[in-house]
Amino acid sequence: MHIGIRFVSLLSLSLLLSCGGKEEKKEGFVIKSKKTEEVSAKTSETPSNVVPASKRVDLTNKGVGAVKELKLPETIDETMAATGAELFKTNCTACHRTHKKFIGPPPLDILKRRTPEWVMNMILDPELMVKEDPLAKELLVEHNGSPMANQSLNEDEARAILEYFRTIKAEN
Repeated sequence: MHIGIRFVSLLSLSLLLSCGGKEEKKEGFVIKSKKTEEVSAKTSETPSNVVPASKRVDLTNKGVGAVKELKLPETIDETMAATGAELFKTNCTACHRTHKKFIGPPPLDILKRRTPEWVMNMILDPELMVKEDPLAKELLVEHNGSPMANQSLNEDEARAILEYFRTIKAEN
C-alpha cells in the first residue's frame, strides 16, 4: 500500500513540475476574454497620436438609446443634484471616482466632452451603447474591457446623476 501512495505522489509531483514549462513568472495577472482580445487587436492598429476616447471631445454624438434630446437649464437644480450625488454614491462608486480614473472614467467635466444625451444613454443602457456606439466601444477598450454595469436606473434617476455631474468641480 505504501508503494501505491508513493507512486501516485511521485506521478502527481512530476505532472505538476512538467506543467510549469520555461515561462517566466511575473507579478500581477491579466485576464483576457475573446471579446477583449478581438477589440485589443483592432485598436493596436490605431496610430499612437490619436487622442484616447476618454479625453476626446465629441459634442455631436447623442449615443444610442431612449434619450434623443435633452436641454439642460442654465442653473443647476440643487435638489436634483443632491439626489444624483446619493445615487452616484450608491450605484457608481464601485467603479468610478469623481476626479480620477478608477475602473471607469471620472465624471469630472464629462459635459465638456460628451452631450447630455450621450451621458444619459450610457447610464440607462450601457450594454446597447457598447454594442452600437463607436465611442462607447473605444472607452470599453481603453478601460481594459471592463463594461459599465447596468444599474437599472430610470430616466429621472439618470437625469439626477447627470445634474450631480454638473456640480463636480476640479480639485485645487
